[in-house]
Amino acid sequence: MPLDASAVAMPLGTLVVLGGGDDDPLLALLAGLLPDRNAPIEVLTTATRRQPARTAAAYAHAWHQLGCPHVRHLQVNEDNPADAPATLTRLRRAALVFMSGGDQERITDFLLGTEFLEVLRHKYQHEAGFIVAGTSAGASAMAEVMLVDGHGWRSLLGGRIEVKPGLGLLPGVLLDQHFAERGRYPRLMHAVLAQPELLGIGLSEETGLVIRAGQPVQVFGEEAVVVVDAAEVHHNNLPGLADGAVISGHGLRLHLLVAGQQMDLATREVIPANG
Repeated sequence: MPLDASAVAMPLGTLVVLGGGDDDPLLALLAGLLPDRNAPIEVLTTATRRQPARTAAAYAHAWHQLGCPHVRHLQVNEDNPADAPATLTRLRRAALVFMSGGDQERITDFLLGTEFLEVLRHKYQHEAGFIVAGTSAGASAMAEVMLVDGHGWRSLLGGRIEVKPGLGLLPGVLLDQHFAERGRYPRLMHAVLAQPELLGIGLSEETGLVIRAGQPVQVFGEEAVVVVDAAEVHHNNLPGLADGAVISGHGLRLHLLVAGQQMDLATREVIPANG
């Protein structure tokens, strides 16, 4: 069911997520959201298995071109624990934390249950100028629940998807990325039928959401954001469905949102263009 807006403390920070692909427009958007382009930016490459330093350097170069000189590589991985004192100090000072793409399970494996995540959540909740952002895997990990497995039409079969807890910065939401390009409609529908209390959001490449304090979620980018809502489903055969049997659900609500359009996550209602 929709979230009870009166019972949820709205974060003061800003959260920005992109479905993957070319992220240069995202970096420009983030640079514009910073209260000061001299503010410290930390690039978290935990999801990136191959050449994370090179990935961080590429992001730093792109932000330097946008007039943001203070970009550093914040390493959290097998050799760099999330709760290292120097890492926590840099996190507390950051104005923007950006999570790169790769494998979202690495993000949760290294961050869930850490002081690092508590600090990140606190900053997002209580610091009005703070921004947390991610692309691809870095976007999916932000939600309460993230999809980690499920391929093509087989995702319409019982037992053929897998979801895991995300970082919880976006409660009540299940995020998926590279959505249209990788044919992930079936697995998102399956996931929300399995947990209808969650709102399913599929981010296509070069497309994302800006979530600001006290404002509706706004879409940006080149393609569409797909929203799947199972709160009012009146038939759902998933409870007790055998592995490999075809799932069925009646009464799913579907929205296709494009750049500039808005949605209230608390009520799950699209905001008309005239407000």
